[in-house]
Amino acid sequence: MFLWGETMYKFAHISDCHIGANRDPVLKNLEFTAFSKALDVCVREKVDFILITGDLFHANIPDMEMANEAVKKMKEVTDKGIPIYVIYGSHDYSPNQTSMVDILDSAGLIKKIVKGKIVDGKLKLEFTVDPKTGAKLVGISARKAGLEKNYFEILDRESLEKEQGFKIFAFHSAILELKPEFLAEMEAVPVSLLPRGFDYYAGGHIHQHCETSLPNYPRIVYPGALFAGYPRDFEQSANGVSRGFLIIHFDDKVKAVNLHEVHVCDYLYYEYDASNKNSVQARKELLEELSQIDAQGKVVVVKVKGELSGGRASDISAHEIRNILTENGAIHVIVNRYGLTSKEYTALKVMGDDVATIESRLIKENIGAVHVTNEELKGEKGVKLALEILKVLRQGQKLNESKKDYMERIQKAAIEVLGLGEVFR
Repeated sequence: MFLWGETMYKFAHISDCHIGANRDPVLKNLEFTAFSKALDVCVREKVDFILITGDLFHANIPDMEMANEAVKKMKEVTDKGIPIYVIYGSHDYSPNQTSMVDILDSAGLIKKIVKGKIVDGKLKLEFTVDPKTGAKLVGISARKAGLEKNYFEILDRESLEKEQGFKIFAFHSAILELKPEFLAEMEAVPVSLLPRGFDYYAGGHIHQHCETSLPNYPRIVYPGALFAGYPRDFEQSANGVSRGFLIIHFDDKVKAVNLHEVHVCDYLYYEYDASNKNSVQARKELLEELSQIDAQGKVVVVKVKGELSGGRASDISAHEIRNILTENGAIHVIVNRYGLTSKEYTALKVMGDDVATIESRLIKENIGAVHVTNEELKGEKGVKLALEILKVLRQGQKLNESKKDYMERIQKAAIEVLGLGEVFR
């Protein structure tokens, strides 16, 4: 227990809210409830400021209904004198459009802390000083496909390291030395590219809570996702990964880092191995087992894996699985069949538990077979470009957006990713 002096302060570190990520009404409600609860705790705990390290929204122009609710909640907080500082996440950022983060910054509701310019080939950043606590915040926002690494490489670290006072460095990137094995495909920056000697390194982008130290880099901290932005997040939550945010106590040094869990629903995880069964046997057995599960009031994650001895993987219907569990009281059902294959129908085996991993590995394995002369389309550069194009093409049509506007938006984004903007102007 701490005895607080007059100079003791607190700030909240929140990341990866991904507001607007979920279209299902139940998940949309849970997503906002998590955000709302986190801000309520910040008010109740009387934090001096809030730092959001990226992916506040799931898109640079998010679902307007969800954005409206989030803005009203943030205004409640700022009206109580608690400032909200932010950096871009990879989802907030757009190279060709104004982001919702920019709009909220212009309105004075939040404050971007990434300020700087390139001088003689070096990126010189300016500190944002919190007026109440004197804490000095600075950071580097994310860009798509980990391209912010370019900024880290030209960062004027020396000037940042010389600054005195309580310093926070905010970033939305994986650290190479700390990257979890399940994120092997994710771009990362070596810790040596960060300025040394800061009191707190506030990370985002990694969706699991992590708190560690490396030589010259004390307290590198990721809060993890506040709720969920991807199917993998739901699977991890169902397997016991806690979700929440952090409150940091400090004076001239960090005194304590406390995790505040944000619980908005109960989960149930069920895994079925269909190996050495044909699709008829596996379907019958799986549905019988699921019919016995008490799923009342839970978000249920079902993972079906293994190699069928016969039949098609599609014979095991996700629709049937959802129907049974919904009848048993589940509020939402997520079915993962990416690890399910069949000897009879699978010509190509690709290891991976999610679409992103499978896509990345397929592209890497096959990019060499495509004969091109442009170096930007070869090797790792080509893989990054292909994955970025897939992200663009996967974007859905927005509420009240006409088909024509949707097509124009996708074409514009694809042209920007391909670096063809000048050609089409």
